[in-house]
Amino acid sequence: MAPGSKAERKAALDAVSWMFNVVTSVGIIMVNKALMATHGFSFATTLTGLHFATTTLMTLVMKWLGYIQPSYLPFPELVKFVFFANLSIVGMNVSLMWNSVGFYQIAKLCIIPVLCFLEILFDKVRYSRDTKLSIMLVLIGVAVCTVTDVSVNSKGMIAAIIAVWSTALQQHYVHYLQRKYSLGSFNLLGHTAPAQAASLLILGPFADFWLTNKRVDTFNYTTIVTFFIVLSCIIAVGTNLSQFICIGRFTAVSFQVLGHMKTILVLTLGFIFFGKEGLSFHVVLGMILAVIGMIWYGNASSKPGGKERQVYSLPSEKTQKHGILSSQSDLDQKV
Repeated sequence: MAPGSKAERKAALDAVSWMFNVVTSVGIIMVNKALMATHGFSFATTLTGLHFATTTLMTLVMKWLGYIQPSYLPFPELVKFVFFANLSIVGMNVSLMWNSVGFYQIAKLCIIPVLCFLEILFDKVRYSRDTKLSIMLVLIGVAVCTVTDVSVNSKGMIAAIIAVWSTALQQHYVHYLQRKYSLGSFNLLGHTAPAQAASLLILGPFADFWLTNKRVDTFNYTTIVTFFIVLSCIIAVGTNLSQFICIGRFTAVSFQVLGHMKTILVLTLGFIFFGKEGLSFHVVLGMILAVIGMIWYGNASSKPGGKERQVYSLPSEKTQKHGILSSQSDLDQKV
């Protein structure tokens, strides 16, 4: 295959992967908003457990059909991943409960700087000036259009810190596990989804009772509520899969930066379908800044030197004998 056609094919697959994630993520947000805000089903942790149970069924079917090949993931790695992932889910729910919406949004924006720090620390990634500035512009734009009231309290701050770091570690770990153990998105889901489903379905009802003071087993499950729960679970399969695909194809930082396109899209759809209340000049300005920042980030990070992983090789035995350090011209390889 010619280099040009290979690059075009990769770009097309990247675009399809990203659109898959955007469509499923926005879809599940809209469905869950109807389920929770309109019909009062506020058991977010248990619902997430049902999402992973449905995803587990999908991976079992794919294995049975032969689309998922046997793979290996050490049990300690699985335990660490599930711990970070479940802590992220519960932490975000607690952060939303204990903090104002404005501070909750600021905490979510802090995931990107933390992920940058993790990539610099563990992956030896180096960012260009333009890449850093584009990330800052995205953060400023999203903050302008989503952050309103900001009030801080000690327990809310602790919850937000736990939520931010656990989410960043979980997303960084997805990329790390896929690279280290050569796992595809389906393979990694096949390992992690059953463990997350089991743990969240066991702990979820207790966490939700603590958060809402309501029991999931005594909720009035009408036909429409059951329909939305099933629909949410079906869409969640695509959301979970597309997250692993995108982080595997890009990086966790790129996933977060470009992921704010979903925030802008959800706001826009909210204004279209639920009325224009809250739409103002600063919201529109924030959306424009965020979109410009995302386009800038995509352009800056794809250029040579925009975002590179530094790879250092150890001196060869022959060079060590002569006491001379060898140098390589390709210290940096593109992420």
